[in-house]
Amino acid sequence: MDHDAYLERVRSLLPAIRERASACEQQRRLPEETFKDFQEAGLLRAVQPKRYGGYELSPLTFYEGIMEVGTACPSSAWVLGVLGIHNWQLGLFDDQAQKDIWGEDTGVQASSAYAPTGKVERVDGGFKLSGRWPFSSGCDPAQWVILGGIAPGDGPLPDLRSYLVPRSDYEIIDDWHVAGLAGTGSKTILIDEAFVPEHRTHRKLDAFQLANPGQKVNTGPSYRLPFACVFNFAIASPAIGAAQGALDCYLATMREKLGAYDGSKVADDPFAQRRIAHASSEIEAARSAVRSTWETMWGQAEAGEDIPIELRTKARWTAANVVQRSAKAVDVLFEGAGGRSLYLDNPMQRFWRDVHAMRVHAFNNPEKGALLYGFSELHPGQPPAEFML
Repeated sequence: MDHDAYLERVRSLLPAIRERASACEQQRRLPEETFKDFQEAGLLRAVQPKRYGGYELSPLTFYEGIMEVGTACPSSAWVLGVLGIHNWQLGLFDDQAQKDIWGEDTGVQASSAYAPTGKVERVDGGFKLSGRWPFSSGCDPAQWVILGGIAPGDGPLPDLRSYLVPRSDYEIIDDWHVAGLAGTGSKTILIDEAFVPEHRTHRKLDAFQLANPGQKVNTGPSYRLPFACVFNFAIASPAIGAAQGALDCYLATMREKLGAYDGSKVADDPFAQRRIAHASSEIEAARSAVRSTWETMWGQAEAGEDIPIELRTKARWTAANVVQRSAKAVDVLFEGAGGRSLYLDNPMQRFWRDVHAMRVHAFNNPEKGALLYGFSELHPGQPPAEFML
């Protein structure tokens, strides 16, 4: 599998994904048919370890695939990004954890809920988890979940970890009734008491220091990349797809409205032209920023070079700014799309709601990203205020 073959598979699914976009929203989860399509076409294996049937493609290839899906259904693109990037993240866990999840079926998927909202207790051999973790996108078809939590300890930094929990140990609370990204099924995970052995945990400090246990067995260049950078772009890329989908929708509407150009001013709309130009430039700038970031970072990973903090903070800002640019593009188009864009059978309103739902994700906050990047530029070589980079 290479870059072109992967994107060809993605594009072959777009008509069906587009046709199911309304059903995806109404069901408040990824349709089973779309999940099956993702599985059968291998879209979720893009960055999965080769040891478990994955392709270990460049993350940029995966992000471009997510963008393509986003033009048809932003919710489906979001779930593809989240579940697919987990298949890379799981390769950072201890080898035994990878065997636990993929030992019998390499197509098993994991959702996540990273905010450390539940309770973690240290017990013999591992940890005991209990509580509620909201916003677990794509949890319905997943058989495992990756949960965030702070392990008890006396160190100078909080021991923030990811905990891998099987479906038998948690309940899904169907509380995802929302205005945007409704089709992502980002429901709440409820745990009474669940034991998680030490090997099914992944320390965020290890991720920050690029000292992940999984690197002992997964030695390709993708496993020399920083976790937060890789994950952030997986949930930024759907916004570019949504913006492109909104532009495609706007262009189709305006062409139908104006008809064939006959040289008369009556058949023209200079205000629409300005909106198209503005939106197009924002979308292209966002695409270029993703491409530039990952061509640089992937080149360093392939060369076995360390990824410097300065590049990592810039990537954090870039990912958030990509979403900000995409939202601006959709806003420009939506404001000029006319009253028919408000109807629920018009995809324009869905693109608008979905891109703004993406914008409110914590990692897509441009203010936080700008502060981290600005600090790094002002104080080169100094450690940043956080290690989710």
